[in-house]
Amino acid sequence: MRFPMIVTGVAAVALLSSGCSSAETAQGGGADDASKALPVTITGPQPDVHMRGGDALRVTPIPAVGAPFLQKVEHALREDALSIAKVAGETSAKCPAGVTQKAGAVSQCVVTYAGAEIPYEVKISDSYTAGSSIISYTKEPKKGLLVGKLVYQMINENYGSESGRSDASKLACDELPAAKAFDFGADTGYKCQYWGEHADNGEPGYKTVQVKIGSKGYAYSFEEVA
Repeated sequence: MRFPMIVTGVAAVALLSSGCSSAETAQGGGADDASKALPVTITGPQPDVHMRGGDALRVTPIPAVGAPFLQKVEHALREDALSIAKVAGETSAKCPAGVTQKAGAVSQCVVTYAGAEIPYEVKISDSYTAGSSIISYTKEPKKGLLVGKLVYQMINENYGSESGRSDASKLACDELPAAKAFDFGADTGYKCQYWGEHADNGEPGYKTVQVKIGSKGYAYSFEEVA
């Protein structure tokens, strides 16, 4: 039987004026463990992951009050990508054709986070009035973002030391990329494992989960492999 585990994310709406690591390569252990365990051992919370946001996920400098609207949008897109990633990383944003300031207009942009490109749609509010100094808009990523450290963090929260599981013990994962974009709902091809008292057909052992990109509004799903 397959049991999906869903991790929620956050949608974004903006309002602007127009003016020793806890994930390491697995070593040691018995021969049986080594033959079953994936290569990266997860030993606890990831220190670089900022689940509640904060200054580490801010892009500075902030555009000046009188900066062009496009500059403000691109800055907001970079911060949105960081809020999804939960891990500080190099970002850039570009809206090749600019952002059309017209009620209901949709513009296409691309945000790069740690080398991964995420397409975005920016939609001006239907209630926008031409010439208004306040422009309300939404920014919607069109692909999901896999961030290795965030996966390690969520595996620990769901199956490890922060899960509350009475049999929580060893965790291991494939070596995941710093960042990679996938379609929403896609199987990333990466896997993680947790050790439990009854994980191996009722006996102690590893249980494997597939790492999938969640649907819109969700980060990841962890689906057990039969």
